[in-house]
Amino acid sequence: MTALECHALDAGYTRTSPCVRGLDLTVDDGEIVALIGPNGAGKTTLLTTLAGLLPRLGGTVSVAGHELAAGGTRAAVRAGLVLVPDDRALFRRLSTADNLALAVRKRGGRKNAIDEVLHHFPALRPRLRVDAGQLSGGEQQMLAIARALLQRPAVLLIDELSMGLAPIVVESILPVLRAVAATDGTAIVLVEQHVRMALEVADRAIVLVHGEIRLADDAAALAADPGRIERAYLGESAAAPG
Repeated sequence: MTALECHALDAGYTRTSPCVRGLDLTVDDGEIVALIGPNGAGKTTLLTTLAGLLPRLGGTVSVAGHELAAGGTRAAVRAGLVLVPDDRALFRRLSTADNLALAVRKRGGRKNAIDEVLHHFPALRPRLRVDAGQLSGGEQQMLAIARALLQRPAVLLIDELSMGLAPIVVESILPVLRAVAATDGTAIVLVEQHVRMALEVADRAIVLVHGEIRLADDAAALAADPGRIERAYLGESAAAPG
């Protein structure tokens, strides 16, 4: 089933000059799609628009077949779109445990829900009483993703997963994304600058350049022929292998 569908989506800050233009995108349940491209391509703008942090300038967005009215973050979250932003947006003066507790919608199932996400991120267990601002960068990213998962997203949007993190930390997080997609059927859209890392975890990859899709294919196919991605970055035709 299709989890997320965008049709002719325009996104940005002004209608006269959108950063993303006429974008068509579908993501299925349990699918991980990597969104890659050069700086300024419109990747973050796309995610923040889907999350309701920026007004949609045109086009439609549907989640699980239901068209989402253009609105704020509450409408997006109710529809099942949850964003992990590049700054992680944690409550830095609250403990790890409090950050997690605030993300649980139903108090009655709070403990079980938190235990479930801590199963994915056991490194957070001994850090539950530590303020989020005192965590390492890797622990903060784990907390940000754990908090997002507690909201039971239909579509998880992650902006710059690896920003400021050691590769070994990122490699410990990638299996969690695969497990969540496979077990819970969560669709994931991942914006990532490290192309190899993105292709390693994704089912499909999309290259966005100047707000338009220049290339889309299976992640494995693109990993086997990285020159296609380079040509897409440079604006050359890369839709099919040469």
